[in-house]
Formats: sequence, structure tokens, C-alpha cells
Amino acid sequence: MPALSAYLTVGVAAALVTFITVPLVRRLSIRIGAVAPPDERHVHLVPTPCGGGAAMMVGVIAAVGVAFTLDEFSDVMAARTEMLGVVLAAVIIWSVGFVDDVREISAPAKLAGMVLAGSVMSLTGVSILFFRVPFFELLFLSADWSALVTVLWVVGMANVVNLIDGLDGLAGGIVAIASATFLLYTLQLGNEGVLDPSNPGALWASITFGVCVGFLPHNVHPARIFMGDGGALLLGLLMAASTMSVGGRTTADFSGQAFFFFAPIFIPLVILGVPILDTVFAVLRRAAKRNAVAEADKEHMHHRLMRLGHGHRRSVLILWLWTALLSAFVLYPTYTGEGDAIVPIGVAALALGLFSVFHPRLRGAAGEIDESELDAIEAASGRVRSPRRARRP
Repeated sequence: MPALSAYLTVGVAAALVTFITVPLVRRLSIRIGAVAPPDERHVHLVPTPCGGGAAMMVGVIAAVGVAFTLDEFSDVMAARTEMLGVVLAAVIIWSVGFVDDVREISAPAKLAGMVLAGSVMSLTGVSILFFRVPFFELLFLSADWSALVTVLWVVGMANVVNLIDGLDGLAGGIVAIASATFLLYTLQLGNEGVLDPSNPGALWASITFGVCVGFLPHNVHPARIFMGDGGALLLGLLMAASTMSVGGRTTADFSGQAFFFFAPIFIPLVILGVPILDTVFAVLRRAAKRNAVAEADKEHMHHRLMRLGHGHRRSVLILWLWTALLSAFVLYPTYTGEGDAIVPIGVAALALGLFSVFHPRLRGAAGEIDESELDAIEAASGRVRSPRRARRP
């Protein structure tokens, strides 16, 4: 496997290009009308440009170019079809999100774009070939099943990141922590001989980490620009590419590990535990109320934290720390070979804690939004809420 310094070089390139490009993208977003006004779906109080995903896309392309020039990645770049396939899929899914940021498109049209991006990855060889379920045998997926699972994985990851993108710096910070953790996890697998040196999973993780780090200085509260759907969907696809390259393409067991550590494909379910739990709660909540799954509400974890009295920055910090804690559960036994039995218990305990704190029925009458409480919180911070707008049909 390439040395950590090589991955850091690519990550730094992604971060610098993204950071430098954001101001240019911000001005362009304002000029073309890619601006998110305050409304009932968001918590920001002033119109804010939302085309930040374009800077991330530029950072991704630049980082891939840098990796092509480094001898350490010669084995990885030998499979150029796969690398170009991910870049093409990234352009597709970012384009779909960016169009939605500028001019809202229907949920089926957005889903079709995600499916197209996932299909491109599958056709270019970036796919899930093996699937290990704890307590069951290793599953060898046929070509049809591999394509289906690959597309579902891309769509799922993209939506997970998109749904958590509700507060300044939240999605970028969580994905930065997740990608850095997955990079370290993948490097350890490589050092143990589980992964082939040509595996691109760690490279995509380092690029994802870099674009998040480059974007966050512009996105922390109060944000000067949002990543928008284009950026959120792009980050989800990059995490999908990284995790599929690692977990879906190896049959080897990682000696000394247990439960889902036998299958790296389950690692993102732990690393991205906070947004995944939030997504599950959102689907169940909207199904119980017979609302459309895509219908926006203010019942996500970050909204509940703010209603509990935490400010914007503190709510983001709490969710960052939850993600870091979940990531530590992954890395500890991976690097020490100990504590396997504690990991499932610890993850379950954290999930139960999140459920207890954020479940609607435990926080008020059927989880309805307490608007007066949110008004009081914002008034205490010296802010005035914008007038409510009618929900779009």
C-alpha cells in the first residue's frame, strides 16, 4: 500500500484547491441565482449561496490529477477505467444536485440521476462483488445482484449525507471524520495483507477528507456558502466508492477481528452511524405520519438538539463528537486486535442513547415541532426568525 504521506499529499491538494475555489464559486452562485432563502425547511436566517459543491468537484478532479503524477499510486492508477468511472459518476451526481440547487427538480428525477451515477460506477468495475453478513456465509453476488446492490449503496450513501446537511458545517464535519477514519482503517487492512496495493479505497477516502477540510472554513457557522445538494450527493458518492472498493472486493477475513470487522462493508454503517440513524428515524417518522419520504420537516437530530437549548455551533459539535466516538469504536480493535466483544455492545449503547434523547414520543406530544420553544431559543440568541413560507406542493 502507498505510504500515509502519499495519501496526505493528495488530501492536501484536494483541500487547497477546494479552499481556493470556494470564493469564486460563491460569487458565481450569487450571479446565477443558486441561493438558498430562509424558509421552513432550513434554520439559516439570511439568503446564502448554495453552490459550494462545485468547488468540491473541482477539488476532486485536481486531487485525482495529482495522484496520477505520483509514483506511489501507479498500481492504483493502472485501473484507469475504474478511476475515470468514479470521476464521471461524481460529475453526474453533482450535476443533478446542482441543478436542484438552482432550479428545484422532482424527487424521481433526482433519484434517476443517482441511479445513473451508480450504474456508471457498476459498469466501470467499481462494484460490490462480495457481501459478508455476520453469522452467515460469505455471499458471492452474481452480475445482476452486484449491479443492483452497487446502485442501492450509492443511492443510500448519497441520501444519508444529504439528509444530515441541515446545519452549518454538520455534513462536512461528519464526512471528514468518517473518511479520515476509513482511511486509517483501510491502511491497516493493507498493512495486514488483506487488501491489494492497487485497491483505490484509501485514495478515495483521502480525497473525500481533503475536500471536506478545504470547504469547512467557509461553511462553519455562520456559513458564507452551503455545499447544497450537489456537494452532499457528491460526498455520499465518494464515500460509496471508497467503502465499496474495500468491503465489496475482498474475501479475506481480518485476523483478530469479529462481528462486522470481518466485513469492511459494514464499517460505514458504524462510522456514519449518526446520519444513518437520523435517516432511519426520518423515514419511520414520515411513514407513521403518512407523509412522503422526501417531504421536509424539522424533526432531524440537529433540530432536536437546538430545541433542547443547544446553539447552532454546539449542536454541530455534539454530532461531530458522536461521530468521532463511533469511529473510535472502529479503530480501537482494528489497531490493537482487542476489544472485539465490546464493540457491538458499545455501538448498541450509543444507538440506544441517541434513540432515547431524540425519539419524538420521548421529547413531546407525538414529536410535533414546538415552534414557541424554537422562537424562544432564537430570541435568546438575539436573532429574529424569518416569516414562514407556504410549503411547496
